[in-house]
Amino acid sequence: MRERSPAGPITVHAIAGTYVVLLGINLDAALVDGLLGFAVERTDHTEGERYDLANALLFAASDTVPEPEYSSRRNPVQEFVWGDYTAKPQHRYTYKVTAMYGTPGKLTPGEEAAVTVMTIHPDDGTHGVFFNRSVVASRAYQTRFGPRAPDTVPNRAAYQWLSRGLEEALLAFIGQASDERYALRGAFYEFAYPRVLQALRVAADAGADVELIVHDVAKKGDNTAGRNRAAIAAAGLTLRSAPRTRTKIAHNKFLVLLRDGRPLQVWTGSTNITEGAIFGHANVGHRISDPALAQSYLDYWNALKPDPERRTLRAFADPMPVFPAKRPRRNTRTSIFSPRTTLDPLNWYCRLADLAKDAVFLTAAFGLTDEIAPVFKDQKPYLRYLLLDLATGNVEAVRRDPGNVVAAGGFKATGGWRKWIANGLTNLNFHVDYVHTKFMLIDPLGANPIVITGSANWSDESVKLNDENMVVIYGNQRVADLYLTEFMRLFNHYRLRGKARTGPTELEPGPGATPTERSKLYLRDDDSWARPFFVDGSPEAKERLLFA
Repeated sequence: MRERSPAGPITVHAIAGTYVVLLGINLDAALVDGLLGFAVERTDHTEGERYDLANALLFAASDTVPEPEYSSRRNPVQEFVWGDYTAKPQHRYTYKVTAMYGTPGKLTPGEEAAVTVMTIHPDDGTHGVFFNRSVVASRAYQTRFGPRAPDTVPNRAAYQWLSRGLEEALLAFIGQASDERYALRGAFYEFAYPRVLQALRVAADAGADVELIVHDVAKKGDNTAGRNRAAIAAAGLTLRSAPRTRTKIAHNKFLVLLRDGRPLQVWTGSTNITEGAIFGHANVGHRISDPALAQSYLDYWNALKPDPERRTLRAFADPMPVFPAKRPRRNTRTSIFSPRTTLDPLNWYCRLADLAKDAVFLTAAFGLTDEIAPVFKDQKPYLRYLLLDLATGNVEAVRRDPGNVVAAGGFKATGGWRKWIANGLTNLNFHVDYVHTKFMLIDPLGANPIVITGSANWSDESVKLNDENMVVIYGNQRVADLYLTEFMRLFNHYRLRGKARTGPTELEPGPGATPTERSKLYLRDDDSWARPFFVDGSPEAKERLLFA
């Protein structure tokens, strides 16, 4: 949902997701003189609360007191795009943004603007989009639960907080298969989280027809197949699951729900069936109620079931879909499956990105591959945002282009709570620590956004050698808002760590962090922070105009 404040010397554009509200702030250039930032006040009309949002960064003078105040009224936001990451679904909020002047410790308010917006339910009946809280929440986790692993917190409270609806939505999807009228067809890579496997067993015991295809490829140094087999046996699903062996990686993570033999819904996204995937690194689960799309997934599942050789499966996937030269039609959903003979899907994604008018946003779990790198090459009039698990390979060259904005995860830790973060939140899946999502957003703030999401990484291997699925959703603003708000939540966290030069063994800057952990990143005590946002053509100016 998107709302704008009335026209005036300062304006605010609110983009509301489920748990995040982004605020794009703009003001007349004449008001930059002496601007020290913005105070952001939030009124929650649903719960009857009003307070200033916090800012984790302080003026240097504020850092000298024993208990500094992190209110944006005292330490204003020095950005033109800000996020409220503590919002709740289906709440009505008013945000009042006030330009702050004066000097640190003696601030005076200037022009202000207010906007009221409603956060949305993650599921509207057609699309349900569920992001977990992910590793970026490590400091908030410590504040809430202390240095305790989630399995030691009573009543599964820590798991529920970390899941943020992802586990619950997946279990609810499975729970629809409540009797013999229903069937479930699934294909999975990592498949070892007992609660999900038990839910599938419950569905089968209730009479639902449950059949699964699970990765079972022997690979040196990787015991994914062994863990899958052990979990399947423990859950009693052995007779209802078929091993997938004749591929490099059976990398799918999808379920199809059928009733009376007719496919109705599909669950897809980046989330493996493991504790680390659901509660640790960043993931999304996406439920789509669309019989035609569900049928395409069922057809693919049926092609997978005999455990075919790669060339046989390519014969199924290669003809579909026909990749158009231009954008797809509005309000369409296109499924894409692998393995394939050529890189047609990746070439299509690059063409779609090249047609962008405003911005492109992309997450990549395993670095920026050569196949998708053209999205970030050559000068473009629009911004391109890249969120990575780790900054490796050619990322520094990409970062040097002023039209590219790059952030990457970076949290390793030893000892006590820090050790638990490393071992408990990031390494349960053995492959990815921070960002596991694989999605691209093209013009998400426009009238006809494109969302590309699923299991596939942006690589030659993913398209030609692995079992994968992706879906391209065109023209759905609500879905785009859900993905964009979560992208920026993750991106801004890791961008702050980059600006702070926070070391790989240090916690993120924030309330309670020591000066060393905060790496001495402070607010500017003059208006120099704001000047780049009003230089024509600068990345900062483009970002200000994009979101405002």
